[in-house]
Amino acid sequence: MTRDEHAAGRSRVWLIVALGSLSAFGPLCLDMYLPALPVLPGELNSTAAAAQLSLSACIIGLAVGQVITGPLSDRLGRRRPLLLGVALFALVSALCAVTTSMTLLIGLRLVQGAAGAAGIVIGRAVIADLFTGKAAASFFAAVASINGLAPILAPVIGGQILRVGTWRTVFWVLAGIGVVLLVLAFFVIRESLPPSRRSAGGLGATRRAFGTLVRDRGYVGCVLAGSLVTAAMFGYISASPFLLQDRFGLSAQWFSACFALNALGIVAATQVGRLLLRRVSSLWLLSLGVVQGLLGAMLLAVTVAAGWGLAMVLVSLFVMVSAVGFALPHASAIAMDRHRRIAGSASALLGLTQFALGAVTAPLVGLGDPASGVALAGTAVIATGLGALALLVGRSAVGGPGPARVVGAG
Repeated sequence: MTRDEHAAGRSRVWLIVALGSLSAFGPLCLDMYLPALPVLPGELNSTAAAAQLSLSACIIGLAVGQVITGPLSDRLGRRRPLLLGVALFALVSALCAVTTSMTLLIGLRLVQGAAGAAGIVIGRAVIADLFTGKAAASFFAAVASINGLAPILAPVIGGQILRVGTWRTVFWVLAGIGVVLLVLAFFVIRESLPPSRRSAGGLGATRRAFGTLVRDRGYVGCVLAGSLVTAAMFGYISASPFLLQDRFGLSAQWFSACFALNALGIVAATQVGRLLLRRVSSLWLLSLGVVQGLLGAMLLAVTVAAGWGLAMVLVSLFVMVSAVGFALPHASAIAMDRHRRIAGSASALLGLTQFALGAVTAPLVGLGDPASGVALAGTAVIATGLGALALLVGRSAVGGPGPARVVGAG
């Protein structure tokens, strides 16, 4: 290997690390904060419902922030909105650490989520700017591997922080992480969208871009397929503490181990998908993820109905959740490759769909007795079944005109 090839390989690794870390803003905002949630009402003279609202505000910010930042990056380029968003995240995290009002904390969490969304949405757009076809799919999978570690590490880090500090310390750590990611982004991520490829216009151009996206059956089908498999995972995240701890009596430590195992399953699936890309297409891997997710959800439903016990529940959950490692990166690769000219808007609509469907799924799994697992199984079967239907509707369009032919080629 020549010196130039070695330097190029090292730059590629750093780019994967940077984009993967930026894509982890969602779990960092949400999961690190969860262990501190019960103490907030007493600390800020408020209620448990208001504390929960501070979590919901962050989720809304993560969704809406992508819709704002994605199209903005199509007009201004990727680098400036990205650096501004990460810097704002660090600043607002520090403000959260010193606030004395629950109302103010809720507002700050909304802004914190919106600022963190810049890393998520622009990270996908940068990949679409720089890579196409299977190269883009491989990069999405590599980034997803790093992002898959965030749900494992974030709650563990949050719990350890609370052993030596308070909920305010969690936000100070988030502020520090924001500063580190700002420095990383500044030195590693260069402008990937030259002025000649940027879009012109304001809200009208944004509306036209979103109109182009929703009229593309291939884009919509792949986005919905990947997002609905992910929605089943969101349902699992919300319901698993009740199912595994309340029904089966797992301790917090064993529950964390099961949670980590499923997250590692996602990481493993992304790596297997990267290897399989040498022989098959992203469309084939997306289809594999959707079918695997549906089979896992159906197995969970049968297991819950038949009362087969903890072991089969864990097997079912692993099959269903790890399917995200196949479905999401390759749904993203196909969808983004179809609309590289408006990659920021395409990334924004993709992210909004994921968070919106996750927000719908989370409360549904709490219907009835969440410890029974019935609502989780039913919601997961419906979500993955609709994902399979969306893929069937959009599949024929993926091989149509445009860059998608590169991704769809086996």
